[in-house]
Amino acid sequence: MSRNQSLCTIFTFVAFSSLAELQPVLFVVFLVIYSFTVGGNLIIISLISVTPFLHTPMYFFLVNLSFLEMCSITSVVPQMLVHLLVETKTISVGGCAAQMYIFAILGLTECCLLAAMAYDRFVAICYPLHYTLLMGPRMCLKLAVTSWTTGVVVESAQITRIFSLPFCGTGKIQHFFCDIMPVVKLACVDTSHIEIVMFAVSVLFIMTPCLLILCSYLRILVTIMRIPSATGRRKAFSTCSSHILVVSLFYGTALFTYLQPKTAHTPETDKATALMYTVVTPALNPVIYTLRNKEVKEAFQRITQKNPLRQMA
Repeated sequence: MSRNQSLCTIFTFVAFSSLAELQPVLFVVFLVIYSFTVGGNLIIISLISVTPFLHTPMYFFLVNLSFLEMCSITSVVPQMLVHLLVETKTISVGGCAAQMYIFAILGLTECCLLAAMAYDRFVAICYPLHYTLLMGPRMCLKLAVTSWTTGVVVESAQITRIFSLPFCGTGKIQHFFCDIMPVVKLACVDTSHIEIVMFAVSVLFIMTPCLLILCSYLRILVTIMRIPSATGRRKAFSTCSSHILVVSLFYGTALFTYLQPKTAHTPETDKATALMYTVVTPALNPVIYTLRNKEVKEAFQRITQKNPLRQMA
């Protein structure tokens, strides 16, 4: 780093700088999506908590997933909403680090949690007679704790390494939040070795859960195809369909974002995919797990039927 370069203490987001006239509209759109996402996930968590027949391993993991989605979207969208209303869209280096810590930890934890949910469906369909034994409360707790611990340990080490770098220049981030690659590009030093390590970590800790999910569903598919009746096959597949959709949305954007080479990254594609996994995907998950899940819909109907206001009407 040359002596006449000063270190950055503040970053500036320039993702929406060319959309000044649309920013009020974008504010309303993102506010509605954020409110819907937080409200939908809160309803799922509350519904599962007060409904005894939903106190099963699958819904235990769903509560964890809903909590993750709420925290993940909250780490990004509220700040983005503020920046859509103000002219100066800045964040301190410390604030940027905090946002990246939270978002990255939650992202990796969700990777592991989705693998745990796939294992739960594998045991339920392939070994139904041993399900209560293999997926007891202690096993569920171990899988959840392992998912959270992996996310915290791995991403804390990676983000700490990133923010040990010196940042200089204009400090302009071609993004709407502190994502890894746009921030690394602001470093004053050669980051090629760090990018290689980050790519290796992404391959290991994103692809390993992904491979576990694929293996689980291959076994599930084989088991389902052996069920003699079409009704039985349909019923078995319906218990997995919501999870398959969520996994497809999550891993589709994650693989596209974090496993492509540096030369393939452009500000436009980074922002488009980031909007998918920070705003759109969390908003779709409550819809998927309510509209496509008979047990959740049944629980919701029971709660609404017991509502005193509805009975008085």
